[in-house]
Amino acid sequence: MITAIVLVHVAADRIPEAAQAIADLDGVDEVYSCAGDVDLIAMVKVARHEELADVIAGRLSKVDGVRRTDTHIAFRSWARVDTEATFDVGLES
Repeated sequence: MITAIVLVHVAADRIPEAAQAIADLDGVDEVYSCAGDVDLIAMVKVARHEELADVIAGRLSKVDGVRRTDTHIAFRSWARVDTEATFDVGLES
């Protein structure tokens, strides 16, 4: 699975509608509204690199209100849940 973190700049009056439209796109796993230099962060998960262009450039960037995107491809993933699961193997309360 290929994960892309997409920073999305949106017209201020379109943030809720754009967020929902982006969340409804196939290939988009989650959308977060946030404070700071970016309006939304979309987590895109696809099976092949070629699908990124379809999801991000082909559909996400064309959502009404989206002004600009900045895409970051994830190489590896670490999570506390994964680490805790590793140490819990074979241990039962």
